[in-house]
Amino acid sequence: MANGPFRIAPSILSADFARLGEEVENVIAAGADIVHFDVMDNHYVPNLTIGPLVCEAIRPRTKAPIDVHLMVKPVDALVPMFAKAGADIISFHPEASEHVDRTLALIRENGCKAGLAFNPATPLHHLDHVMDRIDLILVMSVNPGFGGQGFIPEALVKIAQIRRRIDCHAANGGQPIWLEVDGGVKPSNIGLIAEAGADTFVAGSAIFGARGADRSYHEVLADFRNALEPAARRAA
Repeated sequence: MANGPFRIAPSILSADFARLGEEVENVIAAGADIVHFDVMDNHYVPNLTIGPLVCEAIRPRTKAPIDVHLMVKPVDALVPMFAKAGADIISFHPEASEHVDRTLALIRENGCKAGLAFNPATPLHHLDHVMDRIDLILVMSVNPGFGGQGFIPEALVKIAQIRRRIDCHAANGGQPIWLEVDGGVKPSNIGLIAEAGADTFVAGSAIFGARGADRSYHEVLADFRNALEPAARRAA
C-alpha cells in the first residue's frame, strides 16, 4: 500500500549487491513502496545488469511489488521468464518491440501489470492506440543505461503531457494508470516532478547512496516524503 497519493520505488541497481536481499528488506521496511528492477542487456542500452534469477531470489524477501523495467531488445522472450520469477509489473520500450500491442498483451497474459517506457527523445504517439492496455507509463528523465545521471528538465513537459492523456482516459472510464519517472530523482526535485503529474518515483543512488553510518533508510525516505508533502496536500 502506497503512503498517500505517491509511491517511491528504490532502484536496486544502486544497492549493495553483496547483500541484496537484506537491502531490499531494509528499504521496504523503511517505507518504500515498490522494488524497481532495472534490466539492461548491453544491446538496447550500453550496460549489462541482472536477470530473472536475481528477481526470483529477491521475491521471497518482500511482499512489495517488483517493478521490472526491461531495457532490452528483443523483449518478448523475457516477459514470461520475469513473470515466473515473481515480477508484478513489467515495462518495456516501444522501440524494443516488434509489436507493442502484442507485447502489452503478453505481459498481462502472464499475470503482470503492463508498462510502456519512454526515453527522453521517444515521441508519445506510441500511446495513441494502447491506453486501454497499459497500467503504467514510465518516463525516463535521463538517457537509460547507467545510474547516477542528472535529471533532464525537459522531462517535466513530457510528464505533464502524459498526465493530461491519463486524466482524459480516466474521465472517459479508463482503467487507472500510474505515471512513473526514473532518472535523477532526488528530494530537491521530486516536488517539481510531482507537480508536473507524476505519482511514482524511481530513485537509486539518491536512496541507496545517501544511507551511511549517520543516515538510515528511514531518514533518507523521510526527506523524499517531506519534499512531496506540498503536492500531496494539493492532491488530497
